[in-house]
Amino acid sequence: MSDISLSIAGAARGVFGRVSGIDKVWLTIAAGLVLGALLVPQQTLSSVGFAGNALLGIAPFLAVSIGLAAYAKASGADNLIAKVFQGRSVQMVFAAALFGALSPFCSCGVIPLIAALLAMGVPLAPVMAFWLASPLMDPQMFLLTMGALGLPFAVGKTAAALGIGLLGGYATMTLQRAGGFAMPLREGVGDGGCGAGSVRSEGAVVWKFWRDGARRTKFTDEALRTTLFLGKWMIVAFLLESVMLAYVPAEAIAGLLGGENFWAIPLAAIIGVPAYMNGFAAIPMMSGLMELGMAPGAAMAFMVAGGVSCIPAAIAVFALVRPRVFMWYLGLALVGSLAAGFGFQVFMA
Repeated sequence: MSDISLSIAGAARGVFGRVSGIDKVWLTIAAGLVLGALLVPQQTLSSVGFAGNALLGIAPFLAVSIGLAAYAKASGADNLIAKVFQGRSVQMVFAAALFGALSPFCSCGVIPLIAALLAMGVPLAPVMAFWLASPLMDPQMFLLTMGALGLPFAVGKTAAALGIGLLGGYATMTLQRAGGFAMPLREGVGDGGCGAGSVRSEGAVVWKFWRDGARRTKFTDEALRTTLFLGKWMIVAFLLESVMLAYVPAEAIAGLLGGENFWAIPLAAIIGVPAYMNGFAAIPMMSGLMELGMAPGAAMAFMVAGGVSCIPAAIAVFALVRPRVFMWYLGLALVGSLAAGFGFQVFMA
């Protein structure tokens, strides 16, 4: 091979290495904007403006949520989770559901923590309560939901998170007392990897973390990481919302998922699993769909079903627990999302 060919191949490998190291979501955003500028330049310009204005509008909520996440990490407050799972079963289930509804874990991020809890011998009932409630709500999501969908929707989703956690925990405890789910983990599953550290850590919480240089660095790193994470998903969501508002017929949405149709909420719960991308991205998407006529209860069912059992999380759960526990988990997610959707439609919408 000639020197020129070797140089070209080396340059190509270098470019590929740099590109492969970039977050795929950012690459997708860039590629989508370039493609849009070539095919539909006017709509692309409109979408960029729409996303920019939407980000400015929600910026105060983003700032508060990012600060809370960074503070929890830097102070070590996330280590308090181990204390939630100490005590009697009935109290443990309630505490786990309550803590899950307030904890900053997504449907995928909670998986290693669940593996660690089960491998350490924590009963399945409180673990299931935490497992179901945790992906649905946290301080960040509450603030963002309130900013985009209003306080009633944020309160309703918080109540749904607590309710589905309690339902799953106490139903699982009843089955376990009857002899079910004696061995929830699959054979060969270890102690959950990196999630175990969060459970076993007994370090004291340093509320005034800014006095420690290492903790200040951790705060900065976590704030940057959270900003990039939320930023990319918010950009994707607002760009998609602008496209939906431009191209999705309002009559079709209102006709399929409108409040007058009895199938709107069950259909939203069913399609929420494959269509769900990310809890933060779903917030402005639901805002756009509700503007197009989507029933509030259907939006609630979509977000609850997708948040608990989206496809990436479901795959991780299937690899972690035995088939019966997996099917039980999916069943609880579906029943809980339907209850949340109908309950919100009747009492709060």
